[in-house]
Amino acid sequence: MAAPSSSSSTWVMETSDVPHVLAVDDNLIDRKLVEKLLRNSSCKENGPRALELLGLTSGGQNTMNGRSKVNLVITDYCMPGMTGYELLKKIKESSVMKEVPVVIMSSENIPTRINKCLEEGAQMFILKPLKQSDVKKLTCQLMNCEV
Repeated sequence: MAAPSSSSSTWVMETSDVPHVLAVDDNLIDRKLVEKLLRNSSCKENGPRALELLGLTSGGQNTMNGRSKVNLVITDYCMPGMTGYELLKKIKESSVMKEVPVVIMSSENIPTRINKCLEEGAQMFILKPLKQSDVKKLTCQLMNCEV
């Protein structure tokens, strides 16, 4: 079940583009699942590593090395070191990355947590386990198609 954001911002790509998704999850199985479901993705095991890849650390070096820029960040909520909510806040505070949609995933259905994430700017909040229909919905939103 996915809760969409109530924000009116659109995050549509050209149909010729291939979306690049950054998946952040401390669980290897969940990262591999996202990687399998989404063809063009990078996976990181925690928030600080994701910020490093995005160039949002104090060094500020983007480590994408010429690959396509990240079009979507999908992150677990509960991770050691930095929660998905804290990662969301860091991304939304960045002038460079604030327009990149962030989707939060969690196996815990806690309405206050879901609302807090959506209010902070998350595009969606998805309950785990991630399903193919969730991925299809995300892909359609990225590619501006009907579900």
